[in-house]
Amino acid sequence: MAPMDKYLSVSPEEALQARDGVIKLHGPEGFAGMRKAGRLAAEILDELTKHVVPGVTTQEIDDIVREMTLQGGGVPATLGYRGYTHSCCTSINHVICHGIPADKKLKDGDIVNIDVTPIVDGWHGDTSRMYLVGDVPLKARKLVDVTYESLMLGIEQVKPGNRLGDVAHAIQSHAEGNRYGVVREFCGHGLGRLFHDAPEVVHVGRPGTGAELRAGMIFTIEPMINIGKPAGKVLDDGWTAVTRDRSLSAQFEHSIGITEDGVEIFTASPKGLDKPPY
Repeated sequence: MAPMDKYLSVSPEEALQARDGVIKLHGPEGFAGMRKAGRLAAEILDELTKHVVPGVTTQEIDDIVREMTLQGGGVPATLGYRGYTHSCCTSINHVICHGIPADKKLKDGDIVNIDVTPIVDGWHGDTSRMYLVGDVPLKARKLVDVTYESLMLGIEQVKPGNRLGDVAHAIQSHAEGNRYGVVREFCGHGLGRLFHDAPEVVHVGRPGTGAELRAGMIFTIEPMINIGKPAGKVLDDGWTAVTRDRSLSAQFEHSIGITEDGVEIFTASPKGLDKPPY
């Protein structure tokens, strides 16, 4: 264990404490709660596969997400979060993340990331997927494929005894090996009864560095990969992050938990619709 790493085994009640930099180690109750929240999140994204078509507005998508979340016994974590007024994020083409749903219609050839986080019984199921709108150019489809591959290569490194740097290096190596840029401004995060918790899960790093991975840790991995340079900026609305060079960006996200011998993906698609084409 690195000298500065702090870990604490917690009960579900203790997991609700404010973020304090301590990495929480969850027990069976926490994993059960995350399975339920993660499944609803995945089911919502599964349902959206038939709605993300040319002509649909991102507000219509947001309405579906809100309705499904409530019908599933949850509430959208983003609704009212730091003043945010929507139930999901919809990030189109050069938008890296946190795109705000609106009356904008999706058009043929777009790629869009949809990020949802239902809270079920106090637990957060945080996940996102890319969707191809109509006939998408090959360069955009390749970006989406490589981004998904980067996520899964990162997840392959998640097991007790490895470090967060091993996860980051797997992602960075694959993305940059395809001459893409890995966004530095945003990262994954600890998760559970808090929406954002320790540790920060960066997507660029060196093997053998960072916090040690231990059974009971729960966090997201959510690489954002650009066709062009990695730099981004946040627009004046305070939320929407875009690529500085206006190049296409893609992202996939899973919520995962570390078991005694590996990893559990809480937000895997029940229908096997984890990546397009769906």
